[in-house]
Amino acid sequence: MSAAPAGVFLVRHAETEWTIDRRHTGRTDIPLTERGREAARTLPAKLPHEDFALVLTSPSRRARETCELAGFGELAQVRDDLLEWDYGEYEGLTTEQILAQRPDWDMWRDGCPGGEGAADVGARADRVIEELRRAEGPGLVFSHGHVLRVLGARWAEMGPEQGARLALSPGAVCRLGHEHGRRVLERWSF
Repeated sequence: MSAAPAGVFLVRHAETEWTIDRRHTGRTDIPLTERGREAARTLPAKLPHEDFALVLTSPSRRARETCELAGFGELAQVRDDLLEWDYGEYEGLTTEQILAQRPDWDMWRDGCPGGEGAADVGARADRVIEELRRAEGPGLVFSHGHVLRVLGARWAEMGPEQGARLALSPGAVCRLGHEHGRRVLERWSF
């Protein structure tokens, strides 16, 4: 078993036009709003004043921009595994629009046609977790709402579909840690 890092902090990218509209934003590469940029600049106040051994970011512009505005751009390493859930045919649609076409749809159960399911996203999250566990100190991750919810569930050794129960607002921070030898969600969405 590898050594446990001092802590892992997850940061969801700040606000975009599509987060305001509640549209599924997987691979569409859109920027932050001005309000999102302002929020990203305040993120250091939510994070500990320590050196991070590993800073990772999604390659998406909104995650990289959040990382840079928070002051971690020079330290960040890009990981494709941190891309948002691939929504396939549902990219750009709201949940309400999807349910109007398919009333029984549940992304966490059914996945997205032409995109990913929870197990696919879970496999990517597991690879990120293994990299974070090998770090020689605290980790910091900038990514997206659904993939970070899956990462939180997988960190706590739950199935990826359990991410459905972990709400995460734009610009939110979470702390993952350990208690009595178990991986736990120490603080979620602050």
